Amino acid sequence: MNASRMAGRIALITGGGGEIGSAIARRLSREGAKVAIADLDVAKAQKAASDIIASGGEALALQVDVGDAASAQEAVAGAVRAFGGLTTLVNTAAAVTPDGTAETLPLEEWEKALRINFTGAFLMCKYAAPRMRDSGGGAIVNIASQLGHLHVAGRAAYCSSKAALIAFTQVLAMDFARDGIRANTISPGFILTERSSQRSGGKENARRLQGPKHLLNRPGDVEDIAAGAAYLASDDAAFVTGTDLLIDGGYVTFKGVIGPDGRPTM
Repeated sequence: MNASRMAGRIALITGGGGEIGSAIARRLSREGAKVAIADLDVAKAQKAASDIIASGGEALALQVDVGDAASAQEAVAGAVRAFGGLTTLVNTAAAVTPDGTAETLPLEEWEKALRINFTGAFLMCKYAAPRMRDSGGGAIVNIASQLGHLHVAGRAAYCSSKAALIAFTQVLAMDFARDGIRANTISPGFILTERSSQRSGGKENARRLQGPKHLLNRPGDVEDIAAGAAYLASDDAAFVTGTDLLIDGGYVTFKGVIGPDGRPTM
């Protein structure tokens, strides 16, 4: 880790109070960035910001509903007011959606997934891009999912919103290249968090059930995603735009399971 790689950068992270978002905020701060941590749950954002400040970093907590245009615009404005500009946007905010088919999934749950996972990223980019242009350019990192590549029965809303986010980000890269703004996605595999583990009945069950689906025979850690986000946000990725970085332990390539003997089987 380079403690000065993000020096002079000003980052806004949505969903920054969650486990993945706060890990990204901490990593960018450790590498020298000033970070604005935005979350619907402002108490979580404040906790993440306080931890960074206690470690000697510069951080600000903001409340945001990414699916609301006025709220998204104000979050961007708040970061700019506090730190004097904006160079980096990381969209981590995502909705929890129940399982269901097109027949059984309530319309409001479908619309919620699209509003937060997809339209929310659009709105944040809409208001952040001009401020990033004013700052001389920068980087946008949108957190997508392995399920934007490989789809799962009963999860139409989540899979569709993440696939759309990957496509949107590629067009975003084209639209803002002239402004010196790079745009990329990260598609995580199964990352072991409290939220992701709920479907499996807790972290230990999730580790046992989800790990063998990955070629590296383990779930991912939030720090795996934070490292990828820091890379894409930094000048180490100066020639990287319009791409999707799979941080998935080989899940998409593998499409199999690790057997009890530790060998991959299809």
